[in-house]
Amino acid sequence: MTNIASALKAEIARVARKEIRAEIEGLKKASAQQRTVIAQLRRELALLQKALKEGQRLAAAQARAAGRASSSSEPVGSIEDDGTPRRFSAKRLAAHRTKLGLSAADYGKLVAISGATIYNWEQGKTRPSPEQVQALGLVKLMSPTAVKARVAELASSSPD
Repeated sequence: MTNIASALKAEIARVARKEIRAEIEGLKKASAQQRTVIAQLRRELALLQKALKEGQRLAAAQARAAGRASSSSEPVGSIEDDGTPRRFSAKRLAAHRTKLGLSAADYGKLVAISGATIYNWEQGKTRPSPEQVQALGLVKLMSPTAVKARVAELASSSPD
């Protein structure tokens, strides 16, 4: 009797293991597929986040460039920038301002900068940014009469 009971018990355990193995095999395949899909979604999310950051960075840079372009081209007038890179020299700035017979404040109005900043540039205490150097270069391209007319125009329009 014990042989039949132990044989029956062993057979039941073997059949149960076989059934469980078949069930688990399907679950393993589904789990592996889900892990693959999750990894793919994570990679896609990382790419989208990277693209979003790049887009935000470019939009911010364009906004800054548009702000600089409007502020640097507005005070100079109708002179077009030819795209030539400009160099800055404190001595040349002082000489040009003296040649035009303008005060530091008036010269500063031409490039939307304070007179004190112009004075500091001429003394070599500070240096203008590349955008400001371009604006100074555009002022140098203007004729002396155009410069004086622009200063008069700015003086009449400002409530100083």
